[in-house]
Amino acid sequence: MYSIDQYSSTGFASPIRVMKESISEELADRVQNLRKTNPILAERALGTNCHLLFPWLHEISHMSEILDEVEKVIGPNILLWSSSFFIKDPGSKSFVSWHQDSTYWGLKPLEIVTAWLAFTPSKTSNGCMQVIPGSHLRGQSEHKDTFDDDNLLSRGQKIEIDISDEKVVDLLLEPGEMSLHHVRIFHGSNSNVSSSVRIGFTMRYIPPHTSQEGGRTFAELVRGEDNYSNFDTPRPPAIEMGEEEWATQQESLKRLNSITFNGSTQESKIIGHQPYE
Repeated sequence: MYSIDQYSSTGFASPIRVMKESISEELADRVQNLRKTNPILAERALGTNCHLLFPWLHEISHMSEILDEVEKVIGPNILLWSSSFFIKDPGSKSFVSWHQDSTYWGLKPLEIVTAWLAFTPSKTSNGCMQVIPGSHLRGQSEHKDTFDDDNLLSRGQKIEIDISDEKVVDLLLEPGEMSLHHVRIFHGSNSNVSSSVRIGFTMRYIPPHTSQEGGRTFAELVRGEDNYSNFDTPRPPAIEMGEEEWATQQESLKRLNSITFNGSTQESKIIGHQPYE
């Protein structure tokens, strides 16, 4: 167990119980039902900023149990910048290459924390997230875009450092537990070689004094005060996947993509591709 008190030195904290296991299992069933009844819609809806489409995901991002832990890292004033699902089906070849989230986000300063909430067990066998403790203190490393079809990252970005001799920690989570990780920590995940699905919901939180380079994106105040107004506030979802909800979510993607895919020659892969685990 890596406690929140160790976050500044390790760059992560895990596991942290924020939800009853029975509730997270119900949420996993809801996700799976959508994927089974309308897989094409589900692939589109469960990607980046899905909290703008589903009131129940929006509610999760405001949970005091989550924000209490985030506050210990970035302080009492908190904005939700983005969200997304990371889902690996049994036997899936999907993986996440070793990378740093800070590579393409364009956020400064780097007081940014990702909350990774497990809806299902996240184990070594089904491709749990892995981190290298303390790597967030090494600065920004060079990355190479691969656009690998099996890579869940937006650009298939891969850190250009040999990590074969590094200490790697598997972030093992039970349903309803979460991990927190720093925007600059080296992290990735392997394919799911098990018979169970892995469903993780990620939320990225920032303090209001954060600024967005390259454009103006959305961020919602979820705790405290915002005395900076560096981001536009999105319309909270009133109904599930309504017309106005889709319009807000699509506008958020348009703004994010203009920044995270800046300089990319693979524009065809922008739509529907997962952003960053």
